Formats: sequence, C-alpha cells, structure tokens
Amino acid sequence: MFIDIHTHAFHPKIAYKAVDHLNNFYNVACAGDGTIDHLLAREKHAGVDKCVVLCAATAPAQVIPANNYAMSLQKAHAEVIGFGTLHPGYANWEAELQRIKAAGLRGLKLHPDFQGFWLNDPRLLPIFEAAQKDFIFEIHIGDNISPEKNPSCPYKLAAILDAFPGLTIIAAHLGGYRMWEHAMKVLGGRRRENLWFDTSSVTPFVTPEELRALLAAFPQERLLFGTDWPLYDPEEELERLQRMAGLDDARLEAVMSNAERLFAAQGPALA
Repeated sequence: MFIDIHTHAFHPKIAYKAVDHLNNFYNVACAGDGTIDHLLAREKHAGVDKCVVLCAATAPAQVIPANNYAMSLQKAHAEVIGFGTLHPGYANWEAELQRIKAAGLRGLKLHPDFQGFWLNDPRLLPIFEAAQKDFIFEIHIGDNISPEKNPSCPYKLAAILDAFPGLTIIAAHLGGYRMWEHAMKVLGGRRRENLWFDTSSVTPFVTPEELRALLAAFPQERLLFGTDWPLYDPEEELERLQRMAGLDDARLEAVMSNAERLFAAQGPALA
C-alpha cells in the first residue's frame, strides 16, 4: 500500500485563503488548491492509495474544530487517514485525547512554529506521556534560522525522543527543514526505535548530493514518502525524489510503503 504521510487539506470555505497564505509565507506557488477533492484526485493520478491529512490548531480555541474536521475527512473518504492536533494552551487536552481516540484518529500533528509554542515547552510533557501509547506524532522540525532561535529544531526533538522512548514520532522534512546538517548530526547515524522521517519539502531545497547524503544518514526502513501537499504535487514529488536520489523502482516503492508498517506496529492494520 502506497501512502503519502504528509498532506494538508482545508475546508472549502477557507482553502483559497489558506493556499494564499502558504504562497506568501514560503514564497512558493502551491501545486494544489487546498481542497480534499483536488488532493485525492492528484494522489490517485500518482498511484498513491492513501494519504495522511494533517490538521494543526494555531490557537487553543481551534483544537476542537480542527479535530472535528480531521474526523469528518476520515469518515467521508476511505483514502484519508486523519491526524488531529493539540495545543499546550488547551486546558481539556486529556478529554480531547479520549474523544479523538474513540473517533479512530491515529495521530497528532504539532507545528510549533505555526502554533506559537516551542517544542521544549514543559506543558507538552504530560501530553506526550498520556498520548504515547495511542497516537503517532507528526512534528514539523526546522526552519531557515539557527537552531537556538527555532521553536522546533532537531536538538529539541532529540531531547524528547530520549525522554519518551515509547513515543512514536515522525520527524517531518527529513528531520529538519532547511537545517539538514543539524538533523544528520543529532538524528543520523543511529536507529531510534521511536523515530521515523518523512521526505516532504526537502527536494526543492537540496542538491542531489545532499539528498543522497540525507537519505543515507537515516535507517532506510524508517523513511516515509510525504509531499506537503498542496505545496507540492505527489506525481512531481515522486519523480523528483527518484531522479535526485537515484532510487531504483524497488527502493522508491519501499519508501512509499514503509508507512503501512508504521501503522501496523502502532495499531490496527490499515484496510
């Protein structure tokens, strides 16, 4: 089963505005229109069977609406694996964990940079402790600034991995968007049983040599295909990843299907 582990889709009423924000914030031209229909059409065209749709609450008041949307997408579309969200400023997080677990959500997305907190915020510690048995955490890591000024750098991630060995984390963007030297230094060269890496938002910013070094630094069975749609198109990202990294078809297919093993280890196998 081929899975895109990192996508975003927005409510039709705000999709245009969300894509416009992404274009301006990242200085890109998004490949998608931000709607779930366009996402699923592009995944099908690329031969991808399922996609994880990530929702993140930029304020505590958005936790419930964001999770409701993730649940609605998963219920309406067999191809969607919904990931909910939490915010350390949201007081009723324990009850919300139970609610989204009962609804069948398999993971939680954290984006410290957008959500307005730091990954080493002590308010996250009880959340990690309570959620580690039931949820996969997909966490945005990195930015084009120095690690000490970044809310989500690889060093902060490494500290969490060491403190919570039972917490399953997908480090987005191969462990550190625009700070891949730091990601290789602190996260590479060893296998952590609780750590996986997605390939989203990497290929447009590195050389083929840098990409090959990154992929070689991390366990091959822990690499997950991700597009960051609507920023990038699944078919185009697959072509770019294979061409730049020099992957043969078998290795590319392994990266695309590794996520199935992740979900099987975390809970019920995907249908």
